[in-house]
Amino acid sequence: MKLITPRAHGYLDYLTVVVFLAAPSLLGFDGLPARLAWTLAAVHLTMTLATNFPLGLFRRLPFSVHGWIERIVGPTLLVVAFLPGFYSVGPAFLFFAGMGLVIVAVGWLTDYADAPEPRLVQNP
Repeated sequence: MKLITPRAHGYLDYLTVVVFLAAPSLLGFDGLPARLAWTLAAVHLTMTLATNFPLGLFRRLPFSVHGWIERIVGPTLLVVAFLPGFYSVGPAFLFFAGMGLVIVAVGWLTDYADAPEPRLVQNP
């Protein structure tokens, strides 16, 4: 059973951008972990704005592709958390491992099939 609708997923995506932006300052990590968090915020914002779902602005990226990208990113963040520059920085390790788990869970719970198919031809 998929509990998260495309609209709810959109709200979670924008919240994720804010969390990635704020985490380095709030949790007190810098360097490579901070730069990765800020980069992921920009990438996630771009992907969300481009996704064809209720809160997307440009709606060019199929919601199902958005889902597959997140299915890759979640586990990747879990791996990143265990890299030396992250694992040795307690707050960075907890943040990236936690975000990886959250993204995996959201992926399992989202109904990616519920969004409309992109329109290839615009009506005049």
